[in-house]
Amino acid sequence: MEDVLEVYTRPHDPARPLVCLDETSKQLLADARAPEPVAPGRPRREDYEYRRGGTANLFVACEPLRGWRSVRVTERRTRADFAHTIRELVDVHHRNAERIVLVMDNLNTHTPGSLYEAFPPAEAKRLADRLEIHYTPKHGSWLNVAEIELSVLARQCLNRRLPDRAALEREVAAWVADRNAARSGVDWRFTTADARIKLKHLYPAL
Repeated sequence: MEDVLEVYTRPHDPARPLVCLDETSKQLLADARAPEPVAPGRPRREDYEYRRGGTANLFVACEPLRGWRSVRVTERRTRADFAHTIRELVDVHHRNAERIVLVMDNLNTHTPGSLYEAFPPAEAKRLADRLEIHYTPKHGSWLNVAEIELSVLARQCLNRRLPDRAALEREVAAWVADRNAARSGVDWRFTTADARIKLKHLYPAL
């Protein structure tokens, strides 16, 4: 825990950007009947019945100090999906960075081993060498700033029916563009000193 909190105290460094990564799923639902639009004195009406369209996964990466985020929509969240998300971070979004300081939870797919399963060894090592990984502790995924970004995404973009992956990708792209244009960041205030007081019961008794 204190390792992650120390990372959050570092000043912004474009050569070593702090990136927080997490993922969530979205159930795809289509209207069984076309909704009735808003009319004078009557709100929009939506039938409670819907058609299931499966699920999609969303990888959310954010730089809280820069006010930047990216969302990658995938069919699943396998090791290969994680590996390709990492390669996009390294080669597209942060190609000029010396190393990416990456905060994420300790899900079993969130390891350099996933890179080796998805890519040849030389490519996997090239990507792994560009990462400085910091894991949140077990039951401590709330320490990942990406969870805050996921909460905003859920409230502002995903809290309605989206019929298919194409619609999901379109809506998420618009949300990302708006948030990045506004450079919306996160003012993280929880420190190691706070943890030693408020979470004293989690520390070993000597």
